[in-house]
Amino acid sequence: MIAGLTLFLFLLWVNLLPPLASLTLADRWNQPLDFGLRLPDGQRLFGPHKTIRGVLAALLGGTLLFPLLGVTWPVAAMASLLVVAGDLISSCIKRRLRQPSGTALFGLDQCFEALLPALYLGSHLGLPVWVRIIIGVLFIPLAHAGALFWKKLLFRPDMRNYPRIIRSTVRLHEWRACHQPLARWHTWFNLSNLLYNEVFLTFFFKTIGRYEQGMANARELRLEKVTFDLTGLPPAFDGFRILLLTDLHLDGVHGLTDALIAQVKELEADLCLFGGDLRMKHYGPFAPSLRRLKRVLPHIRSDYGIFGILGNHDCIEMVPDLEEAGIRMLINDSQPLKKEGQTLWLIGLDDPHYYRTNDEAAAFRAVPAGAFTILLAHSPEAYRQAASHGARLYLCGHTHAGQIRRPGHGPIYTNSRAPRCTAEGQWQWQGMVGYTSRGVGASSVPLRFNCPGEITLITLRKNEKCRPPTASGTISA
Repeated sequence: MIAGLTLFLFLLWVNLLPPLASLTLADRWNQPLDFGLRLPDGQRLFGPHKTIRGVLAALLGGTLLFPLLGVTWPVAAMASLLVVAGDLISSCIKRRLRQPSGTALFGLDQCFEALLPALYLGSHLGLPVWVRIIIGVLFIPLAHAGALFWKKLLFRPDMRNYPRIIRSTVRLHEWRACHQPLARWHTWFNLSNLLYNEVFLTFFFKTIGRYEQGMANARELRLEKVTFDLTGLPPAFDGFRILLLTDLHLDGVHGLTDALIAQVKELEADLCLFGGDLRMKHYGPFAPSLRRLKRVLPHIRSDYGIFGILGNHDCIEMVPDLEEAGIRMLINDSQPLKKEGQTLWLIGLDDPHYYRTNDEAAAFRAVPAGAFTILLAHSPEAYRQAASHGARLYLCGHTHAGQIRRPGHGPIYTNSRAPRCTAEGQWQWQGMVGYTSRGVGASSVPLRFNCPGEITLITLRKNEKCRPPTASGTISA
């Protein structure tokens, strides 16, 4: 009985080691085992998920168990090698069946990596053959359930519809960010956010009696109408109107949703863009924000639909619900917009601020050379990479233009690594025009001073004179 349990736990442990290594080591030593080799059928030998790091983790971790197994270390090493070999056999078969890498197939994924080591190690543990086979069979459904769990944790949603590649540690941070902390004191570990926003600013404005006024200011939204004269704009898109709504933080200010609805229902646009940051906090459930967003969406009139990206207050678990609500999410992805036989490309980057998961190469992969592109990112911090990939117009938010400002002065704090001239309004970098919205809502504290929330209606115009576009702020090289 003890020997059978030992064998079963050994199989589970060695099977668990590769995903644990991925979670712990992020992108270090994750070279694919097949080095990208493709066989005559055009498919990879094993695929990108079978890495040198995973093989070494399984071999080393399994071998070190030899004292607990009661066998010599070469026996434990051989048993671990058989687990790895069985897993690679299954992976190779799946590639020949043209199954995408990461696809979980019940039975095929587990049979070789369970039965081969069970038959070998079981003989050294003195187990009858039929007992070894039963243990291997019992291992299959549990290992399959574990594979589905890791896939959900590390790669949700399905990578076929989610083209960005992210580090496992970042993936865990995003997963935790989408869930209410187990205890309220967990949030106290974010000391910078706590001390600056929820302690200092709240205490200061309540002490001077301006807190209620700041909340009232946060409910006041200003419509900004902006026109861009752009060289190279396809003629069919001359006069194209874009409604830009970013940093909504709809659960942070009471009455903000009604104020937003009152304005957007009067507007007509060809395209609507959401620039990220749906909820107020960086953590906890986003259902309250989603309910408010669903009230807003029916009032948006946009012929080409609604597209969105993720911000630093968002996480990947939000994507399915946002798409179900009617927002086409672009996560390091592109979308062609066609009008009268001409095409304009919309590019959506993942968050370049906190998660730093922006991948311009992936986002532009399907875009033809020389195409006119509009890039949507949460913050201005990817401006260099965007310009190097040929973006013509860069739309973003995140900074709130400071949110709390002194009269007649610029932002006190931009919360951005980009130059200060990119914190608000129009700016320019190497021929690329940028625009940073002040955002709809308020972040961290529900207050605004000398910096009203913004709804942006952008009109694109074709620049017939072929002169460089102008903007109010130009970044120095």
